[in-house]
Amino acid sequence: MSAWHIVIKSLPSLLAAMLKYTIPITLVSFALGLILAVLVALVRISTAKNWGIRVLKGLAWFYVWIFRGTPLLVQLFIVFFGLPYLKMNGHPLIELNAWTAGILTFSLNTGAYASETIRAAIASIPQAQWEAAYALGMSKPLMLRRIILPQATRIALPPLSNSFISLIKDTSLASGITIIEMFQVSQQFAALYYNPLVSYSLVAVLYLALTTLLSGLQTWLERRTSRYVQIGQQY
Repeated sequence: MSAWHIVIKSLPSLLAAMLKYTIPITLVSFALGLILAVLVALVRISTAKNWGIRVLKGLAWFYVWIFRGTPLLVQLFIVFFGLPYLKMNGHPLIELNAWTAGILTFSLNTGAYASETIRAAIASIPQAQWEAAYALGMSKPLMLRRIILPQATRIALPPLSNSFISLIKDTSLASGITIIEMFQVSQQFAALYYNPLVSYSLVAVLYLALTTLLSGLQTWLERRTSRYVQIGQQY
């Protein structure tokens, strides 16, 4: 069978898997991971001395340590295949379907990496900005919302965009827990037509197209969020 025929036969199924699984998993996981990342970053930069905050900071550190220090594929296998072995009275305590396990793991992994990005971005804001906000009588939540986080967002945007692009590619690992995303579909066609080169090259091209589109969006967002800085530098 010719390479062109394999492409024609495979492409509709690959695009369907992209729209049904790859893109939704990426969007949902990144959104949840970003929310978690902001919360973890705020806990870790907190200067409060009470025991509750200290415990939360310890838990936040441990969470980031675990998910940054172990492979994503191993995390997926633990959540999907491993957790059902935690049993009580012979019944699993936690048993997740593949979709839930994938989103949970991708979200936790993304949150760990993104929390460090956000924490570093917040820490890069000059101390004078904090002091000026305090002098205006702003509460800490108001200060974060109106002064600190908008500036930190601009700084964190490039690395967060890179994390999002990496997540698109990392969803291919979901094939290991039976989610029929693009890579697993390409594996099926490789086995069907006995031509893995064409099947895997085609899915690589689709991933490349997605990441190229997102890279262009990243560039536009960086220019958009930096327009006032660029204007200020002209004066």
